[in-house]
Order: sequence, then structure tokens, then C-alpha cells
Amino acid sequence: MEIVAVGLLAFFAIGYFVLGGADIGVGMLLPFLGRDRAERRLVITGIAPVFLGNEVWLVATAGVLVGAFPDLEGELLTGLFPAIVGLLLGWVVRDAGLWLRHHIERPVWQGLCDTAIALGSWAVALAWGWALSCLLSGTTDHVVTEPGALLIGLAITLLFGVHGLAFAALRLSGTLRERALRLSGPSGELRTFALTGAVMALLCLAAGFRLPLVRSAADPATLELLVPVLLVITPLLVLAQVWLWRLFRHRVERPLYL
Repeated sequence: MEIVAVGLLAFFAIGYFVLGGADIGVGMLLPFLGRDRAERRLVITGIAPVFLGNEVWLVATAGVLVGAFPDLEGELLTGLFPAIVGLLLGWVVRDAGLWLRHHIERPVWQGLCDTAIALGSWAVALAWGWALSCLLSGTTDHVVTEPGALLIGLAITLLFGVHGLAFAALRLSGTLRERALRLSGPSGELRTFALTGAVMALLCLAAGFRLPLVRSAADPATLELLVPVLLVITPLLVLAQVWLWRLFRHRVERPLYL
């Protein structure tokens, strides 16, 4: 049961970083992809249908961590507290900008919301970079501040940006797609997205191997109750995600949704 729980945690974490990391990267580069209000609205339309569904993977990851690895969850929450606070603040600011932007059709208000989306996305990416650099160094009881670890965190942050550019090129059309392609590189959006997604997955696996997951698993009775429920829910989550992406598979041509 412990091995199955570890596999489920890895599956949900990889799903979040590959899918949720894409819309975080788009938000980071919103001011560069969209040069005016109309263009930024189109960029936001590219992530609007999927960003909430992508965040479900983070909620699932946290749920598995709390339920199946409670001791480790407490250690991570305490030791990486500054990074987690930055993550939550950035998450709230970004989502507030996304939800509130369309409520008032005024340039100043929409400019503030666009700023909130970009800054919140950068905060989330930086917080994840900091947290992952700690985990990759095998540190769970405090945040690392050594220059080498911080450089790794910055590199992970930039990875979010490139991943988002590839996703923007997949979702957008016309001038916006060409702009995203120029920024993300000449190899093509699908190839770049696959490459950055693979690096995201490898980072998750590398961080997971540094954690004492099996030793910190919950007692067998808890796992025998939790794991079967997760095995039933997981295929439903995957099917819902596939349906969502199929429904909104077309490139963005006009502003919709948020």
C-alpha cells in the first residue's frame, strides 16, 4: 500500500506541474505576450477554460500528502513555511486577477488585474522553484539560502516561463502565437511543450526520491481506507481532464470566458 500511495502522489504532482505549470508560465509572461488590453484578453482566454481544472491536481496532491504521509506533510509545512506562504499569496493574487478582470470594463482596473496575474504567477513560480531546490538538496526542515540552491530555484522558475510560452503557442493564433514562438525558441511549440513537460516530470521524480516517503507513510489501516478510494477517483479525474482539454482544443480566435 505504501508503494501505491507513493505512486499516486507522484502521479498527481507530475500532473500539476505539467498542466498547472503551463498556465502559470503564461501568466508570468502576460505583459510580454499581450502588448495591449485586447491582446492580453486573448492570452487570458487561452488559459481561462483550463486553469481551475489544472489546480485540481494540486489539491489532489495536497490531499494525498496530508492523508497518506501526515508526518512528512507536517515537516514540510513547518520547514518550508516561507516558500509555502509565498506560494499561497501568489496563488490568491493571480486567481483574484483572473476572476475580477472582466467585472469592470475600465482600463485602470483591467491593468491592475493584469499586473496581479503576472506578479502572482511569478510569485507562484518563484515559490515552487525555491521549494523544489530545497527538496532536491534533501532539505525539508528549513529553506535553503545558499547561492547554488537559489540559482537552481531561479532556473526552475524560468522553466515555468518557457513551458508557458510553448503552451501559449499551442493555444493562441496569429500574431500572439508567432510572438510566443519567437520567445520560446525555434523547435516548435509541441516539441518544446513536450520537452519542458518532461523536465517538469523529472524534477518531481528527483525531488520525490529525496524524500523519505515510504518511511513516513501513514499506518496500514489508514492506507487501506485511503488508497482504494484514490484508485477509484483517479481515473475519473483523468477522464474529466481529457474531456476538458478536448472540449477546448481549438486555438483562441476571439476573447471569451474571463
